[in-house]
Amino acid sequence: MKRIVIADDSGTARMMIKRCLEIIGLADAEFAEAENGKEGLALVKQQATDLLVSDLNMPVMDGEALLRWVKASPKLVDLPVLIITSAGNQAKSEQLLEMGAFAVINKPVNPAILSDVLTPLLNKEEV
Repeated sequence: MKRIVIADDSGTARMMIKRCLEIIGLADAEFAEAENGKEGLALVKQQATDLLVSDLNMPVMDGEALLRWVKASPKLVDLPVLIITSAGNQAKSEQLLEMGAFAVINKPVNPAILSDVLTPLLNKEEV
C-alpha cells in the first residue's frame, strides 16, 4: 500500500487514523489528508491512491457523497473506500456497503479493528 488519503474534518481524528494505520504496518505509506470530501476527491484524482479512508459526517461534501463520486468515476471505481462513522447506524452502514464501500467501521478507530478490516487488502498486495 503506497498512498492513503484520509478525509476527516477533525485534525485529531486524521492524526489518530494515520497513527493506527502506521501501527498495523503502513508506516512507509504516503499519507495525504483532506478536511472534507471535496478535498479528498481532489486528492484521489490528482495521484494514484491505494486506499481512501473517509469520515461519514463532514462539511462541504460528506463521506457518502464522496463515495458516490468515487464509485461513479471509471478511473476511481476500483479504489477501496473505508468509511468511518460515529453514527453507529446499521442501516446506514449496509447502504454504504451496497454503494461500494470496502468497509464501514465505527469511531473510535483502533489498530485491531483496522487490521481486521484491512487484512484482505494488505494480503492481496503481497500476492
